[in-house]
Amino acid sequence: MSRVLGAARSVTLPLLMMAMALSGLAVAKARSDAVAAPIAPSLTRPTVVEGWVVDVDSPGASGARVILAPVRIKGVSPEETPHRMRATVKGTPPKPGEAVSVFGIVNPPPAPASPGAYDFGRNAWFAGMGGLVFGLTEPREARLDPPPLSVRWEMKVNAVRYALAERIVARLGERHGGIAAAMTTGHETWIMAEDLDAMRDSGLAHILSISGLHMAVVGGFVFFGARLLIALWPWLALRVNGKKLAAVAGLLAVGGYLLLSGAPPPAERAAITASIAFAAILLGRQAVSMRALATAAIVVLALQPEAIVTPGFQMSFAATAALVALAESWPRRIKEINTPWPIAAVQRGGAWVIGAAGASLVAGMATGPFAMQHFNRTAVFGLMANLASAPIADLIMMPALALGAALEPLGLGAPFLWVAGKGVELMLAVGHWTANLPGAVQTIASAPAVALPVAFFGILFMCLWRGWWRLLGLPLAVAVLVWPRDVPPDIWIADGGTNAAWRTGEAAEVMRSVRAFGTRLWAQRWDVEVSDRDKAEWRCGRTFCRALEGEKPVALWWGRAVPSDEQMQEMCAAAEVIAVRSMVARLPAECAGRLVLDGADFASKGAVELWRSGAGWRAVWSIDRRGHRPWSRWGDPDYQ
Repeated sequence: MSRVLGAARSVTLPLLMMAMALSGLAVAKARSDAVAAPIAPSLTRPTVVEGWVVDVDSPGASGARVILAPVRIKGVSPEETPHRMRATVKGTPPKPGEAVSVFGIVNPPPAPASPGAYDFGRNAWFAGMGGLVFGLTEPREARLDPPPLSVRWEMKVNAVRYALAERIVARLGERHGGIAAAMTTGHETWIMAEDLDAMRDSGLAHILSISGLHMAVVGGFVFFGARLLIALWPWLALRVNGKKLAAVAGLLAVGGYLLLSGAPPPAERAAITASIAFAAILLGRQAVSMRALATAAIVVLALQPEAIVTPGFQMSFAATAALVALAESWPRRIKEINTPWPIAAVQRGGAWVIGAAGASLVAGMATGPFAMQHFNRTAVFGLMANLASAPIADLIMMPALALGAALEPLGLGAPFLWVAGKGVELMLAVGHWTANLPGAVQTIASAPAVALPVAFFGILFMCLWRGWWRLLGLPLAVAVLVWPRDVPPDIWIADGGTNAAWRTGEAAEVMRSVRAFGTRLWAQRWDVEVSDRDKAEWRCGRTFCRALEGEKPVALWWGRAVPSDEQMQEMCAAAEVIAVRSMVARLPAECAGRLVLDGADFASKGAVELWRSGAGWRAVWSIDRRGHRPWSRWGDPDYQ
């Protein structure tokens, strides 16, 4: 019988894995279809957008941003009107629940800045966001019919969250209160740019995003606090299972925190993971185990299959798996009898320091390959900064913020928020000191796409295997770090031909200073230092830029109007590669032997990277990496 069962398992295991893979594809397709919504066209002229402010988003380089539920867009039919849009507004952002009118430029979510770069359009698709509005004036009050019940409920919840964030900022001031508000409600409106940069450069930026750390601290604080209160009440302790009742309290705390945070995808994933841990306690199972983590991953991917390609999901579960593996292999301390309390205090303090250092080191090593590949940077002193800030965040800030946020609506949160503010002050001091150290940040070019799955397999092998055999996965785990990099492209041209950069040895020059975000992403992906072009060598107008004399690698025409034959002749005489945003019907004789890319190319393929070859140019387009997706709209003339 055992041999029959053994044979059956050898057959069913591959079939089970195949069924899981096919189920994943089916769930991904169903999820993509379920969130399908209209995508805004790219309008040639500014227009008026009227809608309800659903929430206040994180500010951008151009100003405050809000999430709108548009009701009307002048020049766009109701069928083409997106369900949600992100608007960059001038002045103070309107609050959730307000009806506003925004005069600005409407565009669809942007395509990747370069082939293989961050795809905002994909994230926007699954978030139900169908367009962007760049406000040219301050938003005005609008008179609109009441929105649907679901929108009213969402605005009401977000209004409560934003009001709490405002009260926290009023208590602590914009600098400390802005960080405290971000950690409590997810609103980053008040965070100062220099503080945000310091947190990133020191490796502490993850503390600002509500994710696994926050859910673990809040849920764990409530769980242990509830167990302590139950133990202090003998009558109740004798009649209920204190551990399971505390797990219920932890579940409620995680759910409340998720609602308070606005339920962004990272917080949802963290809440699912924490809920499964508390559910394991209720079922009498081990809360921290690889099985519980695998269950959480399956649940998350069943609900959000798009998370599999996001850095947050990859880094969160890699770090958690590494910490679980560390906990399973950590030696159990022998309990001494009648040890003097000074000695016991020193022993436990030393064990805590070693454990915290080990946890920070293991988590940092597990997330390092993903940070290198996705963000092209690493905080050299991140381990030191996280080790110094861990007791501040875990023991001071988060518990104090949890109590302060819960009691602030009653007017009783001031003392706890004061304590949290002091914790923020200490954390910022650590972040700024670490970020200002020489060589605090190193830029690392992205490895070929195959390197990240190889590194993931190596990390997974090291986490799942036992004993010294797990070290066999180490060469694979460092694949992203050691994999040979490709030669950077000679020329990069942005989507629509609106900007370009060309390599000059180890550095590169950029054509225009506008749209700096895309240029920075491209430079980081290839670890190339970018500088502005020498303006004395160029002739540039409102819609074009070409060499003043001689020949340069590239010339641009970013105007929507079609250039004349004379203008095309001048550009072809001045560059090897000519990028034209509009569609060119015919080329003059001077363009023979030149590579000319026009609006048809950009509309169907996106941004492009070019390498010189013996036969001319080798091109890699965004479509080659992005593919034909529901959110890409390649070939749509309204997309540009």
